[in-house]
Amino acid sequence: MTRKRILFICSQNKLRSPTAEAVYANHPAIEVDSAGLNNDAEVSLSEEQVRWADLILVMEKAHRIRLNRKFKKALAGKRVAVLNITDEYDHMEPALVALLKTRCAFYIP
Repeated sequence: MTRKRILFICSQNKLRSPTAEAVYANHPAIEVDSAGLNNDAEVSLSEEQVRWADLILVMEKAHRIRLNRKFKKALAGKRVAVLNITDEYDHMEPALVALLKTRCAFYIP
């Protein structure tokens, strides 16, 4: 069975998306990666990552807009969903982990 590849995206790749990556790193049904849309992000999003992903989960609507603007061609046929998680949590903060699990339950079995 091929595992679904999920890419988590936020702005800086410091708090939300790396937390999501860590939460789901050992999930048996998926492979995960994370990146940030800002130029100075810890891991700046690449076209290669966009092409790799089966599903892209962004934290905010603004991320989807920026993603579409920057990677329009690479996104052809890709599913992008917004988790609606604002930038108010610390890395691995229990409230963020709980929110991620709730919001991702629809996408991750």
